[in-house]
Amino acid sequence: MVAPAVIGGLFELGKALIGRIFPDPEQKARAELELLQMEQAGKLEELKTNLSAILAEASSPDPWTSRARPSFMYVIYMYILAAIPMGILFAHDPGIAVDVTEGVKKWLEAIPTELYALFGAGYLGYGYFRNKEKIAGVSK
Repeated sequence: MVAPAVIGGLFELGKALIGRIFPDPEQKARAELELLQMEQAGKLEELKTNLSAILAEASSPDPWTSRARPSFMYVIYMYILAAIPMGILFAHDPGIAVDVTEGVKKWLEAIPTELYALFGAGYLGYGYFRNKEKIAGVSK
């Protein structure tokens, strides 16, 4: 998959070349319109590819594959939903709410940086090898 920055750079390069190749404003406008349509078609194709990968992972019979992304989202939902009781606690006793917030912050800061790095490397490695399998046609 081509990075969006590369696609954007190619689009700008194409516009610059069109400006030099077509001196006639009408031909230049036609060529720029065609280039824009090509860029939009590429973005649509990229979106389709991304959505098909997400759907394939979600429908996978392998529980590790189908549950990894939803499990991570549940953790995020838990943090967001925790704001409701924290808001009520803050209204009742702001000091306790601040202490709880500070405690959670200290708890997360107590996790060694190496574990965060290991977690990140695991996710990146999983993503890389999963993508490699899909390209090789080994899995869906």
